[in-house]
Amino acid sequence: MQIFATFDHSIHLEIAIARIEKLGIDKIFAVPLDNGPEESVFFDSIHRSDGKSLLSLGMILAVFFSVIGASRGFKLEWGPIFWGLIGAGVGLILGFSIELYRNRKKINHKSLIKGKKSEVIIIIECEENQCREVEKILWEQLAIGLAKV
Repeated sequence: MQIFATFDHSIHLEIAIARIEKLGIDKIFAVPLDNGPEESVFFDSIHRSDGKSLLSLGMILAVFFSVIGASRGFKLEWGPIFWGLIGAGVGLILGFSIELYRNRKKINHKSLIKGKKSEVIIIIECEENQCREVEKILWEQLAIGLAKV
């Protein structure tokens, strides 16, 4: 019987392997998974988003500048509506360009994937009477997932 389990790269993985080896099982195969290269893109698509928005600061500044433009527009020649729209446009462009500059600077300085760890897949080949004990050991050592074949 084969047992497949996934673990984070941690001390729990080593403890699980050592405890399984103490049971007399020597057919243990561990495969670490690699993190693929992740290219950061400036614009998100409908299928992939990294959680960073280039428009959030632009929208905040657009509201701020449109309120100021509309309030000052009562005294200016074109009126509050036009000056509010002009302020919104200036705030949106200013916020977008600030976020674009900040994200471009971050991409140039960071090449590692932050916060992501690779996992390890363990394949254990054992007899059916040892299966329950191996499964118990894997769950005690914080296995992420487990399957039996």
